[in-house]
Amino acid sequence: MRNLVHRSPQPVAAGESSWLTPSIQKAHERSTGYGLTTCTRPDYDVLPSSELSLRVEQSRILCAHAMPVMETLREQIVNTESMVVLTDAQGLILHSIGDDDFLERAEKVALRPGAQWSEEKQGTNAIGTTLAECSPTVVHGDQHFLEANHFLTCSSAPILDPYGDLIGVLDVTGDYRSYHQHTMALAKMSVQMIENHLFAWTFRDTLQVAFHSRPEFLGTLMEGIAAFTGDGRFLSANRSAQFQLGMPLAALRAHTLSSLFGMTSAQLIDRMRASRDSMLSLNLHSGAVVCANVTFRRMTVSSSGVQTEARRQTSTNSYASTSTSACANPARALRLAQLDTGDPQIAAVIAKVRKVIGKDIPVLITGETGTGKELLAQAIHYDSPRRAGPFVAVNCASIPETLIESELFGYEEGAFTGARRKGAVGKLVQAHGGTLFLDEIGDMPYPLQVRLLRVLQERVVNPLGSAKSIPVDIAIVCATHRDLREMIAQNRFREDLYYRLNGLVVKLPPLRERQDLAIVIEKMLEREALTGGDGQRLSVAPEVMTLFEQCAWPGNFRQLGNLLRTAAAMVENDGQIRREHLPDDFFDDLQRRDAAPAAATSAADPPVAQAAAPNGTRLQDVAAQAIATALARHGGNVSAAARALGVSRATIYRNMPPSATQKRGGDE
Repeated sequence: MRNLVHRSPQPVAAGESSWLTPSIQKAHERSTGYGLTTCTRPDYDVLPSSELSLRVEQSRILCAHAMPVMETLREQIVNTESMVVLTDAQGLILHSIGDDDFLERAEKVALRPGAQWSEEKQGTNAIGTTLAECSPTVVHGDQHFLEANHFLTCSSAPILDPYGDLIGVLDVTGDYRSYHQHTMALAKMSVQMIENHLFAWTFRDTLQVAFHSRPEFLGTLMEGIAAFTGDGRFLSANRSAQFQLGMPLAALRAHTLSSLFGMTSAQLIDRMRASRDSMLSLNLHSGAVVCANVTFRRMTVSSSGVQTEARRQTSTNSYASTSTSACANPARALRLAQLDTGDPQIAAVIAKVRKVIGKDIPVLITGETGTGKELLAQAIHYDSPRRAGPFVAVNCASIPETLIESELFGYEEGAFTGARRKGAVGKLVQAHGGTLFLDEIGDMPYPLQVRLLRVLQERVVNPLGSAKSIPVDIAIVCATHRDLREMIAQNRFREDLYYRLNGLVVKLPPLRERQDLAIVIEKMLEREALTGGDGQRLSVAPEVMTLFEQCAWPGNFRQLGNLLRTAAAMVENDGQIRREHLPDDFFDDLQRRDAAPAAATSAADPPVAQAAAPNGTRLQDVAAQAIATALARHGGNVSAAARALGVSRATIYRNMPPSATQKRGGDE
């Protein structure tokens, strides 16, 4: 460690030195009370890896929601001799990321996972003082009580769970000479983001009102979010909602939806149904008018006593869960006959599926992303004898790895830190009597595949933290865009699970290969109720249809749907979608396709994703080699490799060669 010149941090009486604020002075007094002196050797002990893993598991909900935010924060402070630290409510460091050089220096004072940074252990420091006072704290240089920590400047903010209880601290620590005043603001914003994510996840099965006096702030960190039961009883509110409502959580618990927003839950739901806009205008109890997005999802009890989920979402909300089906309404679901729009490949798929419906044969749907795999799964369900039961969709790729087990199997109250009171019903139990759709099954964590296989074989579920077994009667439909056989060869997918799931395997063709594009577009315009500005039916100009037929549609139906919605908003009075109504990126796709070599050997051409390169290798192998080379060039730093290749970090992780998983550096 460098020898730094600093002022003496000996505790002084209030007012004797301006560099000791009243808050820091009190923290120094507490440190002295713990029997520490400024020359005390810091507590360099760290937990063994097994104990640390247990503590991380106990805080897994916090970690799952905090770690993506930490990655974003790290990008904001990169190359500033800094690191981002997450601790639990006792000051134990759970996770840390940052500049490699500074991480090495920080380890010399045990500023790393497994170390305890409470005031009792380390004296005055931002993490410990934040825990002691439950308020954001900056401790700069020799404001630290222990001399060994004087080279640090730390900015910490407390993380509260959705019930207002302290569950951890987010800290940004760096060299005291590189301190920036905006660091604390970044830490606070990051904590607010974590808390909002935790709030939305915890109360995802409730009536949520997201509101702000200015509509442009909806969907941002500034929006207030309040959660209520189906009958209007107040559950909780995030910090922004508390500020806008003018009351802390303790006072808000005495209120209801009616007393806060001037209407009952039934009246609000009626407003939602009657409104054509994505936002509602609501009156606060104070008389202020706010714009609001409302999400309503409720739990009902079936005749068998099993809880199942019924969802109604009538206005957009950026925090709505992505783990359940957006179309659980039988009236909105397509049937197999409606999917048969004239393409021979689709007709063949439907013919095969019809022969196995109701025969307890699992269906595995393959195909590129966006080809309509979930629509086919819904059609299978609503054409089956189980149509009266629930259709529950789980996207295995969108749920953090640390959460997917509790999402699938459910948990009992107190099963882990951050668990909701009274526990939660898992998706497997919610699907009882109906169909469970496991989307992106290839992204399910390998250890969890064993538990899923056992459930599929024994048809019983054991929630986390519970000794009881719950019998389930479910039909299984899975989907993936991956090559599961290749994943089996790479030991990334269990062979026994694969053969349990692939009773019938069907492949949906990409949009560019279908022969029914014109009919598909007509059906999409009708289904999405897309109309012109005066409500007239939309049509597609012949020139535009020709362009559509030339497009490669790399995003398949998702890309087409977004394009049609954009065009619908721009059409003229005649209701015809013309060239000038199409977004610029559509023409970019056309130009890329035209620029591709006629001999389809480019990795950017989706139809040849399985073709052989001139040397006999497949393009996936070429991509894997490119990723391995980039990782090696950047010392295993995933973020740097992703930037160099122009892809996302998720793409790197998905395609990372197995040998590289043990060599990653800089991102862990």
